[in-house]
Amino acid sequence: MRHLDFAPLYRSTIGFDRLIRLLDEVAGFGDEAASYPPYNIERIGENEYRITMAVAGFGSDEIQVEVKDTALTIRGQKKAEEKKREYLYRGIAQRSFERRFQLAEYVEVRGASLNDGLLHIDLVRNLPERMRPRVIPIGTAEQAIEADPATTQN
Repeated sequence: MRHLDFAPLYRSTIGFDRLIRLLDEVAGFGDEAASYPPYNIERIGENEYRITMAVAGFGSDEIQVEVKDTALTIRGQKKAEEKKREYLYRGIAQRSFERRFQLAEYVEVRGASLNDGLLHIDLVRNLPERMRPRVIPIGTAEQAIEADPATTQN
């Protein structure tokens, strides 16, 4: 795999070091890490997302969803079978897995559900009021002078 050099971005950007470090980490992942279990990431609203992961054969007691800081970790640990089975063909993978997702700032996990072999994890981005777009009224220079108590003389 070709290595990408992000050094020029470090020299010309300010405050994006976390994003650049994340890109550097993602570039290092191999194909094996991205193959099991298969998953989708959907945008279902302006600030709402859903991760859907195919976890056929796993019960809700065999899957753990954990959020720590900005990392979402999903682990599947298959319990040992009580009854030994003889498979002629075994195409349904039931191996243990661990999948990690890096969440952006202000993205929170709203909930998780398991339906028909699909694990759904709902996420929402809750921006603080100070981060939301707002319209700034434009005043005149005279209004600015009147509003500044340092410029008024007694």
